[in-house]
Amino acid sequence: MTEESCDISGSRIKLLDESTINKIAAGEVVERPASVVKELLDNSIDAHATDVRVETRGSGTKNITVVDNGVGMSHNDASLAFQKHATSKINTIEDLNRVLTLGFRGEALASISSVAKVEMITRQEKDISGTKVVVDSSGLKSISSAGSPVGTSILVEDLFYTTPARRKYLKSMRTELAHITDVVTRHAISYPDISFTLINDGKVILKSPSSRDLLDSIVHLYGADVARSLVPLEFKSDLISISGYISKPELTRSGNDLQAFFINSRSISSKLISNAVRLGYYTLLPKGRYPAAFLKFTINPINVDVNVHPTKREVRLSHEKEIESAIISAVEKALALTNLVPEARITKKESGIQSRIFEAGKSEFPVEENKVGTPKEAYFSRSRIDEKTPDIEKEEDTEVVRETREPYHYPRKDTQKRLKKSERLQLQHEIQDDSPAKHPFNADDIKIYGQFADLYLIIETEEKLVMVDQHAAHERIMYEQVLKMKDLGWQELITPVTLDLSTKEKTIIEDYIPSLEKMGFAISEFGPNSYVVTTIPSIFGKLEDPSVIHDIISDLLSQGRIKEDTEVYDRLCSTMACRAAIKAGAVCTPEQMRELVRQLMLCENPYTCPHGRPTMLSFTKEELGRMFGRSS
Repeated sequence: MTEESCDISGSRIKLLDESTINKIAAGEVVERPASVVKELLDNSIDAHATDVRVETRGSGTKNITVVDNGVGMSHNDASLAFQKHATSKINTIEDLNRVLTLGFRGEALASISSVAKVEMITRQEKDISGTKVVVDSSGLKSISSAGSPVGTSILVEDLFYTTPARRKYLKSMRTELAHITDVVTRHAISYPDISFTLINDGKVILKSPSSRDLLDSIVHLYGADVARSLVPLEFKSDLISISGYISKPELTRSGNDLQAFFINSRSISSKLISNAVRLGYYTLLPKGRYPAAFLKFTINPINVDVNVHPTKREVRLSHEKEIESAIISAVEKALALTNLVPEARITKKESGIQSRIFEAGKSEFPVEENKVGTPKEAYFSRSRIDEKTPDIEKEEDTEVVRETREPYHYPRKDTQKRLKKSERLQLQHEIQDDSPAKHPFNADDIKIYGQFADLYLIIETEEKLVMVDQHAAHERIMYEQVLKMKDLGWQELITPVTLDLSTKEKTIIEDYIPSLEKMGFAISEFGPNSYVVTTIPSIFGKLEDPSVIHDIISDLLSQGRIKEDTEVYDRLCSTMACRAAIKAGAVCTPEQMRELVRQLMLCENPYTCPHGRPTMLSFTKEELGRMFGRSS
């Protein structure tokens, strides 16, 4: 093909100019203020800093300042630092196979300066004066000498001033601050020997003093209650070394917000590792619950690809199966060497919580007899200790406590109580509507065949076989009733419940407190990272386990951003409905099954739970025939 034939004068495809390319590429690295903080912290750590201070205004939307006492830069290095792909950390492509620094592409400062105004002051110990560099989206504005302590200070202002659309789609101030807090927290866990401080609008949000002990950092960042429930984990093989802490089964969350993983000191996100940790607990954890885990992995850099994504949070691992097996084995061993007695703590929490007084030794809802044995054994059954630890004696009650393979069956009395509660609410909020509601079938014209797995109701109606998810169905019933309640009422706790929140959770909860108080929770600040709950909505009835309060708060906080007050209220209603509904594993009598279906048919939307899952599935005779390969 000749040059004449390559005339592009009439082509619709154009080469972008360098400025536009930089702004587009910056989006891969700088997504929000937290991205800036993350990249600057990485540089501070690579510079061997022992003290790093992050100051923000407007949750990073107005400006971000990161100051460290690292080695600093020379005048020549400072002048090159903002050029794209300028880095001191690798020289050739082969270096990527053994990179151990957090940064290595040389993109961070160039990307940040493409969408913000940046001022950097830096000095090395051997230099008499420092260097001041001013850069914006148009390039280098000035470079001059300046007085400065040893280290580097970088000020980022007017973030996204060149890309207003991205600034428009930033979340609320508290959400952005929560993301920044999460970034600083993860760096502080990964490098406990470095002191980190985060200040927003003049208020200290986080301060993690330098310590050689990872547990000390966890105490400062996540609270003493979390730290008390942790057990040490150590594992080493030819492929991987693991160290850190995992929680006893008593400490779980509905999400993985209490998990932090680090490969070669780099904070990473990995479903493989999170799933492997959970598998190590075997049956010790209920479905949908996640343990706390703060684990550091040392792996040969050749087996880790950190160049998968610009944020470097995602990594690709060689020998995934072997690494997964090693993590599972490490978790099992750590738990086997630990005395796990969650029932003792539950008993202490239950005593004196309610304003009602119960006779000692009696329960409002007696546990039904179970083939496993006593009521206590219905929750847990003993498991054999690892053969490598024969010195652990049964008499000392130090064996591993494993959740039994047979699921716990909630007593019928508990199911009846929950159904009565929803029935009373429906009677209070009967809908006056001239047009009859269209429902899938008449609840009075059904045949009940029973339950499957103590979770699904099997019924027949109008020549259809219908399976109803009892928890999803009752969750929908409770949700619609809670939405209609103008005043949920409240009950006072004799012993207030203290919530020890992580710094990120504490940052977000302020947005929720007005709505929580409207629904019947009384929550007030109680210490640096603690809140105290003194009243709860009366819809919960007897509070059998106060940890449910923390779960509700955790469920809300784990969902992050909120748009407006109506969304907050709706989210609270769905969460409370889920907690108040009949549980999976609850045994129902035929009468209770019929009552549940009846109440479901009175709902405005009986088809899905508040989270969008179906409440029922139906099969016609013809559909079943096709499934069985019948011709007619």
